[in-house]
This record gives sequence, structure tokens and C-alpha cells, in this order.
Amino acid sequence: MAQASPNENDAVLRKLGEIAARFDEIESKLSDPATATNRVAVVSLARERGSLERTVSLYRRYRDVERQRKDAEAMVAAEADPELRALAEEEGRTLASQSAALLEELKDALVQSEPEAAKDCILEIRAGTGGDEASLFAADLFRMYSRFAERRGFKIEILDSSQSEVGGLKEIVFSVSGPGAFGTFRYESGGHRVQRVPTTETQGRIHTSMATVGVLPEAEEVDIAINPQDLRIDTFSAGGPGGQHVNKTESAVRIVHEPTGIEVRCQDERSQHKNKARAMRLLRAKLYEAERERQAKERGDLRRSLIGSGDRSERIRTYNFPQNRVTDHRLNLTLYNLSNVIEGNLDELFGAAREHDKLERLKSL
Repeated sequence: MAQASPNENDAVLRKLGEIAARFDEIESKLSDPATATNRVAVVSLARERGSLERTVSLYRRYRDVERQRKDAEAMVAAEADPELRALAEEEGRTLASQSAALLEELKDALVQSEPEAAKDCILEIRAGTGGDEASLFAADLFRMYSRFAERRGFKIEILDSSQSEVGGLKEIVFSVSGPGAFGTFRYESGGHRVQRVPTTETQGRIHTSMATVGVLPEAEEVDIAINPQDLRIDTFSAGGPGGQHVNKTESAVRIVHEPTGIEVRCQDERSQHKNKARAMRLLRAKLYEAERERQAKERGDLRRSLIGSGDRSERIRTYNFPQNRVTDHRLNLTLYNLSNVIEGNLDELFGAAREHDKLERLKSL
């Protein structure tokens, strides 16, 4: 990795100072009796405090080490005894190494210190162009993410799904729960392209199909206020192959948020009540993401230029099965281990995306 410039490090430290000041401000507000009576404010502040705590703790350690390093430098300059000066020089080198390591750790923490990074998330996978093959690929992506999540100790819950006639998925919406779920999956939003020979292809021709993935931080009631009068809620008979029980009762739920036009639906559960609860979770996530986008646009953030922006129109990755190749177009990264990747071994891809995002975000400070 290229060594950071002094200007970049100065910008990082300036940002960290702002975060530490915000942390102190939150601590002060939480100890204020006037805040204690406002449950929504307490929950919101406590969550923000939790998202910043590790970064601030690291920053304080870094400042302590830097103070010790400067004291050692001063001792080297002032000490006449060669033996004592040599000891101070050795201590200074050790402290400089610790300081540099802490600064790199702080850069990682700085990217992940956004409150959203610690949240659970909701993933939406939709088959795109390519017909039946696209739906089979969407099912492969779901299986890939599920296996990765299982190994990382995350919990998956299917909120809604629609199967194709060939056993693939036209679309599937599912939540991923666990510490840092959104921070882990956030870079997967976009278009995923597959190149392979379909099982139905008799002449061995390679077909190209697409699926899109959307990743949303899951919002709670304290994150976004929804006026019940703004909702239009419809129930209908769920569709699906085989004429199961869900097709015979009006258990499926569709909710439209009329001010924004955002529409969600859930039909996987036999219980209308459960489908409504799941639909509301999805609606909150979509409204929360829309608000994040609005605020980012107001601040003039460079969010759209960074990976993980959530733009599904951007083709982010190609999976070429004949060559056992997976290419991430954002990172100019190609791996020849697709057989492992499709089984959920995503650590190298996710790690490269996280590092690229860190560097881009540091440039924008």
C-alpha cells in the first residue's frame, strides 16, 4: 500500500477530532436530565454513541502514544548520557511503529464509523435480462450470500420471494442480522452479470444473463417516522406454483407509501399479520435509504462516486463460468476462483472492496 501523504493524515486526524468532539457532545446530552424524558432521542443518541465508541477509543489511544513518542524525542534531544539517549531512541522507534499501526486502524474505523455500518441490512435480488437463466443465477447469488452469511455468524430471514417455473428466483428479499451486517454487504449493490452455458442449451453456447442486487440498512421505528395516514394497505391472494395454501387466502400484503410512491409487498407467510410486519420492515428500510440519499445530495457528498452507492444500474461484477473467472469492474480485480466464490467464499472480494472504498473516502475528506 502506498504511504499516505502528510496532508492526507492531517485530514484524517482533523476528521477524527470532529468525531471525538461529537462523541463528547453525545455523552453530555445523554447525561442531561432533559434528554432522559425523550425516549426517541435517547435511543438515537445511544445508537450513535455506540457507532462512534470504538473509533474514539482508538483515537484516544493514538493521541496517548503520540504524546509518549514526542516525549521520547525530546529526551533524545536533551539527554547527554549516550546510554540513556540510546534507550530513548529505541523507545521512540517502538512508539512510532505503534502510532503508525494505530493510524491505519483508525482509517479503517473511520470508514466503518457511520451509524449505518453497524446495522442489520436487507438485500433484494432480482432476475434481470436472460429469462430462465437469469432466475437461476439470482438463486445462485442468494445461495452464495447465504453461505457466506452462515460462516460469518449472520442470521438470514426471507421476507419475500417469487420463484420461476424452472426453480430459480424471479426475486427474493431477505434480511441479514448480526453486528456490522450492512457494513459487510454494502458493496454488493449493483448489476451482476453471468456468462455460462445453460443446462437447457443443446449446442454448448455461452449465454449472458443479469441479476441486480440492492443492499439497504435496516431501519427501526426510531430511525424513520411513518404516518399511518400516508399508507395504502391492500391484501390479496399470494401467487405461487402448486396451488399451496397461500394461494387460497388473502394473506399477501401490499403497502404503498403515498407521499413517495414507494411500494412494498410480502406474501411468503400464511399469516397476513406476519406479512404486514415484514412489509413494514422493508418499507422503513426503503424510506430510510431515500432520506439518506436526500441528505447526501444536500451535503454535496461524493457518495455516488464511491462503491456501495446502491446504484443498481451500475454493472459491478461478471461471473464467467467457462473460465472460472470473476471480475469486479469497480476494482479492476479479476480472480480465477469462481468455483470458490459462488460457494460463498467472498472474503477476498469483500476485503478488496472495503479497502478501495476506504481509500476513496479518505481522498474525499
